[in-house]
Amino acid sequence: MVHWCGRIAVAAPRHAFLLHRNRHGGTIVQMPEFQHAPDPPWIFRTYAGHSTPAESNKLYRANLARGQTGLSVAFDLPTQTGYDSDHVLARGEVGKVGVPIGHMGDMRALFDGIPLEQMNTSMTINAPAGWLLALYTALAEEQGADPKKLTGTTQNDILKEYLSRGTYIFPPAPSLKLTADTIAWSLKTIPKWNPMNVCSYHLQEAGATPEQELAYALAAAIAVLDEVKARGEVPADNFSAVFSRLSFFVNAGLRFITETCKMRAFNVLWDEIGRERYGVEEPKARRFRYGVQVNSLGLTEPQAENNVYRILLETLAVTLSKNARARAVQLPAWNEALGLPREWDQQWSLRMQQILAYETDLLEYEDIFDGSKVIEAKVRELCEGARAELAKIDQMGGAAAALDYMKAALVESNRHRTEAIERNDVKVVGVNCFTEAEPSPLEAGEKNIQTVDVAVESEQIARLKAWRQARNNNDAEAALAALRAAAQEGQNIMPASIAAAKAGATTGEWAAALREVFGEYRGPTGVALVIESEGEDVEAVKRDVAALSEKLGRQLTFLVGKPGLDGHSNGAEQIAARARAVGMDAIYEGIRVTPAEIVAAAKEKKAHAVGLSILSGSHLDLVRDVVRLMREEGLDGVPLVVGGIIPPADAMALKQMGVAGVYTPKDFKITGIMGDVVKLVARAGA
Repeated sequence: MVHWCGRIAVAAPRHAFLLHRNRHGGTIVQMPEFQHAPDPPWIFRTYAGHSTPAESNKLYRANLARGQTGLSVAFDLPTQTGYDSDHVLARGEVGKVGVPIGHMGDMRALFDGIPLEQMNTSMTINAPAGWLLALYTALAEEQGADPKKLTGTTQNDILKEYLSRGTYIFPPAPSLKLTADTIAWSLKTIPKWNPMNVCSYHLQEAGATPEQELAYALAAAIAVLDEVKARGEVPADNFSAVFSRLSFFVNAGLRFITETCKMRAFNVLWDEIGRERYGVEEPKARRFRYGVQVNSLGLTEPQAENNVYRILLETLAVTLSKNARARAVQLPAWNEALGLPREWDQQWSLRMQQILAYETDLLEYEDIFDGSKVIEAKVRELCEGARAELAKIDQMGGAAAALDYMKAALVESNRHRTEAIERNDVKVVGVNCFTEAEPSPLEAGEKNIQTVDVAVESEQIARLKAWRQARNNNDAEAALAALRAAAQEGQNIMPASIAAAKAGATTGEWAAALREVFGEYRGPTGVALVIESEGEDVEAVKRDVAALSEKLGRQLTFLVGKPGLDGHSNGAEQIAARARAVGMDAIYEGIRVTPAEIVAAAKEKKAHAVGLSILSGSHLDLVRDVVRLMREEGLDGVPLVVGGIIPPADAMALKQMGVAGVYTPKDFKITGIMGDVVKLVARAGA
């Protein structure tokens, strides 16, 4: 009997056996029915991009030559938030956490020599996803590619940006409309593309429990599907195609049994939603398709070499269960808690995937968890918790209406996680236990992390200005006017975006045109309430704050700011929450503020101390501006502390600028940081 995969069953005394050619072809081997010839592996990716399009192109081509089978593009923060490289908010951020893409010329340089028709490309882009997809499609056409053959993914999950990552531009309603536009357009024009990649990855990074990660990601998918349905651009009889093209991008933490069960729960719940809520009949269309980057939040700065083990264990969570296996995997590098990984570090992570796929027998077996009572019970528990949370969100009017609730819940969950680590209830090797260690030779030398040349920003700005001068401005202005008109009239913005890309419009101009129509948005901070924390350390700092406040004649005021475009607000939120818990007047107004706005707020509120949280690598530029402005405003006596992923050499430079305290991921005891702030203020007022 010939099966769908070409295997041949033969009789055996106790159970069936299957005949296969071995992995290299040739010899026919006999296998039991629960084993088979290796399945094709998932797509191997590394999340990459930095400095300039040309430098990123070199990296992509090198990674592909080493056996990577798909690309995952990291864009810099100005690109992600719809600003050109010469905008005031882009200062210090150009090329730091990804590649700057300002126009078609940048897109050409990024994919030079890479035929897009043959590539599977994932683009981590959200608010301006329509624009980057327009640039990508326009370039593919320029290469002579058939758009119907393009494969890949745009993340395009805007709701989680309000909750965790902060690269939103417009309010929720028009943002959902833009996502719906890309989905409807893609279905007709680039039907093999995944126009939305529902992203639970950053929810876990922001502190989500497994149940919250399941529920909030599925709620975001429901909000988008409901938006597409309500707009009526896709015929009702083709809605199952919309459902089938939504993919997911998830996180896998170290509790890999729970994470495996979470992935199986995602399968159960997504199938249930497709069948019961949207009437999708075809099982294949209801299949839960996901890619993964394993957890970066759990990577440690102390004993960073141990991160290799963490990454491997997290990878097992999304590959062991055949029925819930990732379709694409990208792994962080072992040293991402120290700074930007080098090419060798990314290669090391790629080799981990290749060894798992090609040297082990993982891909030869049916699902090894089927029939496990433990796994089935845990999956049921996760599904029940997620269904309860989804019901609560539904009662609030859906994900867009429940943003404040979800944001506050994530901050609270993250507080429990950080406090558990502080109390040693959750052990993190090298951080709160087993801290004695030999110096790591992997961290030795001057080039142990990738650094971005300080000249990159000015060179990118020069290229941007040259592009504007060389293009036909009348054509660009006409295309942008058509884009504004399409937005005002409620039309699908993708055709106008493609035209604007071909006319030479820039990322900042595309976003500015839509800002005029839709306006801008500031997301919730999630720390509106005083959050009570317990413990002897907290009580001791409370007493110190009260005593110093009495001496100062008013409550000790601590301003927490996030300058620049870095939207990863977890650290700032926990600092602000703990400051309030110990009795400080903590001022935190969210992400995306300029150094000038921070200093003006510090002066207006008469802050006794200022804390900056910067995770994008732009700390030197932004802190330099804050220090200068504080001196100009007569605030040079106010202690300034800075937290982020800051290499030792940069920490020394910051202290030479006048920064009173520098904190990195190894400084996990937040109450201790609060105690330091009290001492710094007391010393400044002495």
